[in-house]
Amino acid sequence: MIVVDAHEDIAYNALSYARDYRLNAWEKRRIERGTEVTQQAGEATIGLPDSILGRVAIVFGTIFVAPAKKQPTPWDRLTYKDAKEANKLGLEQLDYYQRLFDETDTLRHIKTQADMDAVLATWEPDKQITDHRQGMVLLMENADPILEPKQFDEWYERGIRVVGPAWSGTRYCGGTGQPGPLTDLGRELLEVMASFNALLDLSHMAELSFLEAVDRYPGQIIASHSNPRSFVNSDRHLSDEMIRKLAERDGVMGIVIYNRFLKEGWLKTDGKTAVPFSVLPDAIDYVCQLTGSAAHVGIGSDFDGGFGAESIPDTMETVTDLWQIGGALRERGYSEEDIAAVLGGNMLRKLRQILS
Repeated sequence: MIVVDAHEDIAYNALSYARDYRLNAWEKRRIERGTEVTQQAGEATIGLPDSILGRVAIVFGTIFVAPAKKQPTPWDRLTYKDAKEANKLGLEQLDYYQRLFDETDTLRHIKTQADMDAVLATWEPDKQITDHRQGMVLLMENADPILEPKQFDEWYERGIRVVGPAWSGTRYCGGTGQPGPLTDLGRELLEVMASFNALLDLSHMAELSFLEAVDRYPGQIIASHSNPRSFVNSDRHLSDEMIRKLAERDGVMGIVIYNRFLKEGWLKTDGKTAVPFSVLPDAIDYVCQLTGSAAHVGIGSDFDGGFGAESIPDTMETVTDLWQIGGALRERGYSEEDIAAVLGGNMLRKLRQILS
């Protein structure tokens, strides 16, 4: 078995906080101890060595930018005021990933089916840990860096295979905290994405946008990092209707491993022990029971996405601990086939459907 994590903000952390993905999380914590980075971003949870140790064979690395706030902070390195600024910042992150791929033998950029097969071959049972390679799929979270829909071809050429049109509201659709439908630009973007067989990421899309996109988009869909709204009542999460609609289209949702998204009203001051690890398999099981199978849920940790180890469930410290999920599901009677699907197989299915 392997793990696929469908959402990690790797470039954002590198460019905002100088976090080197090639270092393990514990080394980053040592370097950052007592600094503003820890105060702002929390204790690091991701790193390539941790991922290899935890059998995270494939990760979706994001290109993420956010609209500028009215009151700037010292941490607004990757915020934008208009589409041109968003485009520039997105390209900076894309360049970062390219350097990472060029300089790191244990990483491979997944752009094709052959790329993914080559990565998975390094995880065959006869391989040693020194043979393992991690594959990275590039996901754009918030489509505002795409200057106009027809410009998506340039991003695709450089390796973007997954696009989430929203974060908050964007030029393309309503988003978290800003309700609304797809815009005309958003509808056009979906048409262009479909022509490339790109994977549409519904996370952060406002409910109207989400439901319209599910009906309109002819290609493959996921919600890379979204939780059931029944756990935390917020428009950031998916209602039962949204989850059912996603499953009807053979979509997959990746569970976010963030205490605020797993327990209503949780605050950092409550401490991580206030959210037991068992809540995580609870959320996975909820989706399985609602949809009638284990085929529509996976992992989208969002680790180091503005929160750290102090804000994830008890007993978890780094991305290595994603492996605990398999044991928890096994204790609940899940079959080995279903456990493999949740840990990585479901997201692999979606990738196989969009990679050429």
